[in-house]
Amino acid sequence: MLLNCTNKSSLRIILLLSLLFAIINLKGQSYTSYFTGNMNDTLTNAKGGICMMGGATENDEAMKWFLQRANGGDVLVLRTSGSDGYNNYMYSSLGIPVHSVETIVFNNASASNDLYIQNKIKQAEAIWFAGGNQWNYISYWRNTPIDSLINVGLKTRNIVVGGTSAGMAILGGIYFSAENGTVTSATALSNPYDTHVQIDTASFLQNDYLQNVITDTHYDNPSRKGRHLVFMARALTDYGMDAKGIACDEYTAVCIDTNGLASVYGGFPTYDDNAYFIQINCEISNNVPENCVANMPLNWNQGGQAIKVCKLKGNANGQNTFNLVDWRTTVGGQWEDYYIDNGVLHTMLGNQINCSTNIENKEVVQTDIQIFPNPAEDFVLIRSTHNIQLVSLLDLNGKLLFSTNPSSLELRIDLQAFDTGIYFLKIQAKNRVSVRKLVVLTN
Repeated sequence: MLLNCTNKSSLRIILLLSLLFAIINLKGQSYTSYFTGNMNDTLTNAKGGICMMGGATENDEAMKWFLQRANGGDVLVLRTSGSDGYNNYMYSSLGIPVHSVETIVFNNASASNDLYIQNKIKQAEAIWFAGGNQWNYISYWRNTPIDSLINVGLKTRNIVVGGTSAGMAILGGIYFSAENGTVTSATALSNPYDTHVQIDTASFLQNDYLQNVITDTHYDNPSRKGRHLVFMARALTDYGMDAKGIACDEYTAVCIDTNGLASVYGGFPTYDDNAYFIQINCEISNNVPENCVANMPLNWNQGGQAIKVCKLKGNANGQNTFNLVDWRTTVGGQWEDYYIDNGVLHTMLGNQINCSTNIENKEVVQTDIQIFPNPAEDFVLIRSTHNIQLVSLLDLNGKLLFSTNPSSLELRIDLQAFDTGIYFLKIQAKNRVSVRKLVVLTN
């Protein structure tokens, strides 16, 4: 039966309105999803680990490592810009079988409350964070179901995580938030408290072996190394944290297994691809910046040996390694000494560090524990959101100087009997152990 003109016009109007509503709904949607692979969820035993890339084209061998750790499961790509560039690359181009790859692009912060995304995080065996703007990731996800669910996956399902550029920048327990935009080494070194030097330690993504680490990327760029040391100086000065650094040249990747062994992938010897493992030189007593204040250049010299750096070439086999348990043992690493004099970074060949700031294997810094003041003179106060079970004070050699079982949320320790220097507080709360550096300044 033919429709009359009136019915045809009505149908056209209905179709046009439906299309208009669909367009409005699409524009207003808080996220965009791109899916490749099998729609039904699968359950596999992920192998855990962390994969970090320097920010240029992905390293295929490192990405294969990442996908293998998913153990045939579902891969989730989270990003705040871009589209589906990872889907086919991860699902079929690398030859590592996975069940599915889904990219979810957060169009705004409200997507963090979407149940669809939350369920996808619960189902993922691997989560990859793309490049972009790390402040978007932090401001969209921190203190929301997103970071909470990712952390649950890390702790209870052994998921593997990774990221490149901004996606690598958010993986450390200390992080440059870029809340006020990026910053160059020249700016940061000339004024460590420039408004663009935004360092944060608020609980976000909780990766073992990275809780006292701040990462940086694009290390081929000469504007990166100096600012990275400023980030570490700020973490030490402001929070009393024994900050360490991991950095990658643009085409380099660092893959960390569940035993804390970091393997470096890259294009060496064809290309000069490097990863850097950076730490405060614990051989020097009271190793703090000589000058880290606002509106003045950073000075962190300590006789030209303030910072110890192990530099590793990345190759296709990832055979050069660094141990993140003791931050000392390396295969194929070359040691260097860094220092900053009047806002200028200097580097030179050095020797392997001859001490360990980790005191005992696999200690993890908990960001829900606060110690202050630090540096301290007469006393130090320890606060925790969980009952403090044990507190020990140790010297640089790991010798026990003081121990107590407070069984409370707060503890005050009298320091008047201790000499000026660097000590370690070993704090047990919620059946986990955290190690914090404490600087004591006697009158």
